[in-house]
Amino acid sequence: MIVQSVPHLILRTETGTNQVPLTGTNCWTIGRSEDNNVVLSDRWISRNHAMLQCMDTGDFYLIDLGSRNGSFVNGRRVSIPVTLRNGDHLTFGQTEVEFYCPAPNSVASSANEDKDFTATAALHVRRLISVLVIDIRNFTGLTRQMDEKVLSEMIGTWFRHAGEIIREHGSWVDKYIGDAVMAVWIHGTQEIQPKEMSQIFKALSALHKMTTDLYNLYPLPFPLRIGAGVNTGYAMVGNAGSSDRPDYTALGDTVNAAFRLETSTKQIGLDVAIGEMTHKHLLTALGSDDTTAMFKQFTVHLKGYEVPTVTYACTFADLNIFLQRRAKE
Repeated sequence: MIVQSVPHLILRTETGTNQVPLTGTNCWTIGRSEDNNVVLSDRWISRNHAMLQCMDTGDFYLIDLGSRNGSFVNGRRVSIPVTLRNGDHLTFGQTEVEFYCPAPNSVASSANEDKDFTATAALHVRRLISVLVIDIRNFTGLTRQMDEKVLSEMIGTWFRHAGEIIREHGSWVDKYIGDAVMAVWIHGTQEIQPKEMSQIFKALSALHKMTTDLYNLYPLPFPLRIGAGVNTGYAMVGNAGSSDRPDYTALGDTVNAAFRLETSTKQIGLDVAIGEMTHKHLLTALGSDDTTAMFKQFTVHLKGYEVPTVTYACTFADLNIFLQRRAKE
């Protein structure tokens, strides 16, 4: 029996009512395929239909994974990740689901009662990290020109593939912010291995290719584009997950600047903007004159910063040429 103060789902299907505890991990997938955390034998549901993700704040996000028939919250179809509230009614195909998440204090007090949930105390340490922020360009224009069903399926597919690419390159999606995602790479205490820095930019190239390919899969009014900001520096990193699957997140100016750098690409007119420390470590890690040739230096005014900021920016075309050249060396 599930302790009611623990976050959980109530599934209402033709065979009856079931309860699913949302404990022991920070991510739950929903669909017809047997490899999902929540398997629903509903022919109107896609094999990989949707995903629930619990963030370090305790908030739960519902992310549609490009399902054919959509995911609905309180009767409204979702196209971008949305924050769930206690008592929300979710619909997947013909399956009705209720989401329950008690107040944070109740969750904390009940965690010890649930033997399947081994929480670790929040731990914050100062670590050297790199933060990647990617954002879909002109998303508002898409919403005005596309059928809602096609838009939801396309955006869901983008979020699913973005998560897969980021995981393949050694990180995870830390936050969903509207039509943008944030990922964090945690480095050593004082240095960055060349492979780590290389992984970030390989992930960025793969994200660009995936985004471009969606134009050939869906009837889009214009090619889909992304912008990106990468920033490296020290930040407070916390462990807010379970002992078997920790959920790290980062806080501080290094994170804030990554978002501002992504926004600055619109001001500069290029695709990728990186901070000074990222550029420095990129030069050290890759040791190539091509790095200097690829990234042009700019001085930009970031929102919330009184002093102008030096950034380095390039196009995805330049980045891909650089990576291809590196692969042949």
